[in-house]
Amino acid sequence: MKLQTRLSASLVAALALWLLSGRPAAAGEPTDAIRSAINQGLEILKNAKLDNRQQRAQVIDRLRGVVYPLFDFNEMAMRSLGANWRRLNAEQRKDFVTTFTALLEKTYADQIDLYNGQQVVYTGEAIDGDYAHVDTRIIDKNGQSYSVVYRLLKTPGGWKIYDVVAENISVVNNYRSQFNRVISQSSFEELMRRMKQHES
Repeated sequence: MKLQTRLSASLVAALALWLLSGRPAAAGEPTDAIRSAINQGLEILKNAKLDNRQQRAQVIDRLRGVVYPLFDFNEMAMRSLGANWRRLNAEQRKDFVTTFTALLEKTYADQIDLYNGQQVVYTGEAIDGDYAHVDTRIIDKNGQSYSVVYRLLKTPGGWKIYDVVAENISVVNNYRSQFNRVISQSSFEELMRRMKQHES
């Protein structure tokens, strides 16, 4: 099983949080939160060198400090597991969230070299109670444009991302279909084994 998103555009989209910058635009709190993280990530990458493993690890560690606070990994993991989440005990849930977070980080950290001068433009925002989405478009050097939507949930710690949708492909839904397939064909324990194997 390939435990990653199937569309390379969605990999670039998820990386947008720490790789891309955009022009200022009038927006609410959700957009401001995302823009702040993007700008901090760009600052880190401005003079970053990815030539060797140690330098790359240092850059990813700094980016982690910017990106992690903006994501609700517990919500993301729960939604990615779907109905199977309810069957887990507290210890299994905790282990799954930790493993899922590590899997996400490795999947997207491995794609850090995809950045090649793309730009992101903020195109809209909608808030409905405790939920919001921020619409953006990523534009590459050839003028190719990709739609990226960040879905957010309002928490006591502020607006947090729980899904990224690139070109109508949801990261959460994509993982859910893969996870459900493994669990239905085998077991939750087998899913965890494959996820941890993919991290290494």
